[in-house]
Amino acid sequence: MSPATPELISPRSPRVSAARRLAKRNFRGKERLFLAEGPQAVREAALHRAAGTATLVELFATPEAAERYADIIGAARAAGARLHLASEQVIEDVSTTVTPQGLVGICRFLDTPFEEILRARPRLVAVLAHVRDPGNAGTVLRCADAAGAEAVVLTDASVDLYNPKAVRASVGSLFHLPVAVGVPAERAVAGLRDAGVRILAADGAGDRDLDAELDHGTMGGPTAWVFGNEAWGLPEETRALADAVVRVPIHGKAESLNLATAAAVCLYASARAQRAAGGCRSVTES
Repeated sequence: MSPATPELISPRSPRVSAARRLAKRNFRGKERLFLAEGPQAVREAALHRAAGTATLVELFATPEAAERYADIIGAARAAGARLHLASEQVIEDVSTTVTPQGLVGICRFLDTPFEEILRARPRLVAVLAHVRDPGNAGTVLRCADAAGAEAVVLTDASVDLYNPKAVRASVGSLFHLPVAVGVPAERAVAGLRDAGVRILAADGAGDRDLDAELDHGTMGGPTAWVFGNEAWGLPEETRALADAVVRVPIHGKAESLNLATAAAVCLYASARAQRAAGGCRSVTES
């Protein structure tokens, strides 16, 4: 059976124009809506609910994509999302990627109040302080999800969580764990410390070595890792808030690790230490 005929064929359509404007931060903030592109992100969005409300509001799909990803279309319909069959030209106009995959969703904001994260007494948290690159922010969020972190906090000096590049880089992890946004670094640290969480700042110039921390058995308790700017790390005032400033050891000749790689190493080190008594699931297990 051939795919259905698209109903939206003009990029000038009011619905298409409204969706396209969500690529801009000020419009996202006004509408409290953001774009999720590609099958993985749209699938996770369709399955996500916050406070009993479906996250996915609308879905633009080419007829070919609707046929190929029938399960996602079904999940979107079950979530009550409005479905628009659209031409490839429309999808290209709404999408922020060079090679769109035929699915673009419009989602409600889903950030979690910081106080709610604290009430859950998290054991592993990633705090992004002064992280400005959306791709890095999304990748760290994905690393935190994979390592089993219970929350991510973006300070008020960090990039917009709903930047399309950040959403894509999270590869669906944005919909998996609580994320608080716009939290001043001082408030984030104070709140987590009061909740019984040890604060570790990750910095290449740290006076503590990650291997030594693991060897000394100090990594097994509730921990929040604070990650800084891609180019200049953490400012001194943020480093001073931490209980310890820890460096990832460089055993070879590399000058340094990029932010996302360092975050993955730190988060997995904590995850392994916290699970040591019951064994650590291999990262290669599916």
